[in-house]
Amino acid sequence: MSAHSELPPFRLIEAALREVTARLVREVVEPQSTAPLWNDLEWGVARAACSLHGLSALLATRLKWRGPEGWPRFLEEQHAQMLGRDAETARLLTRLDDAFGAAGIACVPLKGSALRELRVYEPGERPQSDVDLLVESGSLESCAAPLAALGYEFNYETRRHQVYAPPRTAAPRHLGEHAGQPLTVELHTHIAEDLPVESVDITASLRPSRLRAGVNGYANRAALMRHLGLHTAGGLRTHTMRFIQILDIARLAQRMQPADWRELLAADASGAQPWWLFPPLVMAARHVPGSVPGHVLAGLRALCTPRLVRHYEDASIYEASWSNLRISALPGIEWSRTAGEMLRLARSRIWPSRAALGDIAATLVAQPQHALIRWYGASHAERIARWLFTRTPRVQTMSVVSTALRERDT
Repeated sequence: MSAHSELPPFRLIEAALREVTARLVREVVEPQSTAPLWNDLEWGVARAACSLHGLSALLATRLKWRGPEGWPRFLEEQHAQMLGRDAETARLLTRLDDAFGAAGIACVPLKGSALRELRVYEPGERPQSDVDLLVESGSLESCAAPLAALGYEFNYETRRHQVYAPPRTAAPRHLGEHAGQPLTVELHTHIAEDLPVESVDITASLRPSRLRAGVNGYANRAALMRHLGLHTAGGLRTHTMRFIQILDIARLAQRMQPADWRELLAADASGAQPWWLFPPLVMAARHVPGSVPGHVLAGLRALCTPRLVRHYEDASIYEASWSNLRISALPGIEWSRTAGEMLRLARSRIWPSRAALGDIAATLVAQPQHALIRWYGASHAERIARWLFTRTPRVQTMSVVSTALRERDT
């Protein structure tokens, strides 16, 4: 991985990520009175961890210590950027309501936009680089015209969504949030996750019973929690979770009423029960004590396999998240509920579908800097060999670490 040839050894970066992730997560929930005794590498990696987990602005307003020169300035600058991004998000949502309303298209802003409407965070505390919208399948093509009127053009498509963005500029990428990088709009027609190979689709439960043209809210708070939980479950399964997602769940949970929890735990129209909610909610309860009622966890625990329960009752934020530097050969195998699912997961890793390979290509469209890294240019057979026999670091994580260390030194 020549793009990273000047970085410290793998073992040092891995140890630094493990240490700083655990400490910064603790600082968000329960600020400590003294600064950690980190070395120069760990302070640089701490910037990367802030970006990977969306914690910069929260730390800027919570830390009781300052740390070395440059650290407070980094957090304060990130907070200022997120304040600017929050104002931009508000403007974009208003414009989307007007444009989609005029076009007769109903949409539901998802996740971060909905949390913003509920004021779960103070302005500028939570990062947001895009606005996700749930639209009806039959309205997808019609969305292009109102988005074009707002200055957005089609960028690329994955199995999950279509992405629209303003025309590209030559502005350099920065670590974390930057108000100069425009918000993208991501259009979803369904909300589902493969856990690990069976698709869990919750689309029908998210929309309100009556939709109007323009912007609509979720059906209720249980629907928002269901979506946050499923999205986080997908991140846990692939080791791409961010701690801000756990905090989203914990903060919304603190606003849930008994009727909301009953709605959340109920089986869907097909009789399927939300077994997949246990891992994200138990992690929220462990890291933000008192956020999730004990009877809720007990009910969800009973729906899970013992293996899944054991794994997430002990799993660290580091190993389940973007901080984890290692590429797993079979990520999320603990989510398999049968031997057949384990075999299907293994087969999907050895012989990925055309759609899965298409998502890799889409990643390079969204993040062209990764094209410089050997991992994405390698054949799938070579990637398998490197999963099994080498300590190949995760490309996205190493890119963030590299940027953090470079910007720290300038």
